[in-house]
Amino acid sequence: MDLFGIEGNPIPDGAALATVTAVDGVRLRSARWRATARRGRGTVILLQGRGEAIEKYFETIGDLRQRGFAVATFDWRGQGGSDRHLRNPMKGHVDSFAEYDRDLEAFTQQVVLPDCPPPYFALAHSTGGLMALRAAADGRARFGRMVLSAPLVGVGPTRPSEPVATRLAAVLTAIGLGELNAPGQAAQAMARLAFDGNPLTGDAARFARNQMLAAKLPQVFVGAPTIGWVYAAYRACREAQSPAFAPSLKVPALIVIGALDTVVSIRAVERLASEMRAGGHIVLAGARHELLQERNAVREQFFAAFDAFIPGS
Repeated sequence: MDLFGIEGNPIPDGAALATVTAVDGVRLRSARWRATARRGRGTVILLQGRGEAIEKYFETIGDLRQRGFAVATFDWRGQGGSDRHLRNPMKGHVDSFAEYDRDLEAFTQQVVLPDCPPPYFALAHSTGGLMALRAAADGRARFGRMVLSAPLVGVGPTRPSEPVATRLAAVLTAIGLGELNAPGQAAQAMARLAFDGNPLTGDAARFARNQMLAAKLPQVFVGAPTIGWVYAAYRACREAQSPAFAPSLKVPALIVIGALDTVVSIRAVERLASEMRAGGHIVLAGARHELLQERNAVREQFFAAFDAFIPGS
């Protein structure tokens, strides 16, 4: 399980690769780096979103290492360099987000705890943010603080509405159609997505870089989620929206979301943040869903918030 660099997005020096095996036998690609600053400040566990890969975060890995953090990251099952569930490797699929729970626990036990310097912090985006929250809620989290970029605790505006879409996805999954691609905007492959009006980023250069990654490295990127993945996501979001979830969070969290985000529900994020016992949230004006892939002005605001919250006292 290798890493892949392209022109304009080289592999950061010093990568240590490892294959993690989850409890159900799924193999996951993982990588870790030492800090480049002299004074070490612990390890940031970097958790990516659906359909992403380690290669998409090389720039962010460099930003964290310069701040004195070691970085440990991995690809969720079904994407990146990890094992794929379906015969068609371009389909992003899980039956339940409990599968992702297993991935995070295996990565923590096999890479983070034995090989990475403490203390531990999480930086997680979208689906990764939801998984960090789930770990914090049920006591599995080994990180002392977490910064969440647009966590998937609710889906953005959809047609049909989320309740109708949930029931439809449940029916289609139940009758054996869960492995079909989900329809709609999410079905557009990154390599064919137009920059104008895209929901991900307002930065043309980073958008082009990510399109080039998807085009040149098809072996580590996936396309649309399946109907089954969407149904699993709706179920996981419903759990995160339950009255008991936010008060159960045992790890201080800072949530950052873009004011123009249409991928996840800003309202759901704000509701969760208002009910957390430790932490809060920030809304960045003019920012879309992928805050770490955004314009420099947005990324600077994001990292200013990160620096103020991590490592904490």
